[in-house]
Amino acid sequence: MNLSPRWVEVLSQAGIEALHWSEVGATDAQDVDIMHYAHENGLCVFTHDLDFSAILAASGAIRPSVIQVRSDDVAPEALCKMLLAAINQHGQALEQGALLTIEPARARVRILPLE
Repeated sequence: MNLSPRWVEVLSQAGIEALHWSEVGATDAQDVDIMHYAHENGLCVFTHDLDFSAILAASGAIRPSVIQVRSDDVAPEALCKMLLAAINQHGQALEQGALLTIEPARARVRILPLE
């Protein structure tokens, strides 16, 4: 809910299946509910909320993968190229279970479970 639904179109145009949480769940859903939905449906969570990485660390889970954006400007125009490049580079890790962090100057990946 913390990223624009415009991301769905941007990702879809790049050939990446995407949906916005507002299409499938309650706007006041708890983060753990979103994580559960993503896990059950084989999805990756794309978020600006750092709580999702905390949930991964606390739970020791190996799925779902989470892509978290750590930037003040989270508009698709600002991050699209970097995000798509990072997904392309780390796609296999995301399929297996990973935390991908996108920052303005770099992207980094950590394989799950987090320790």
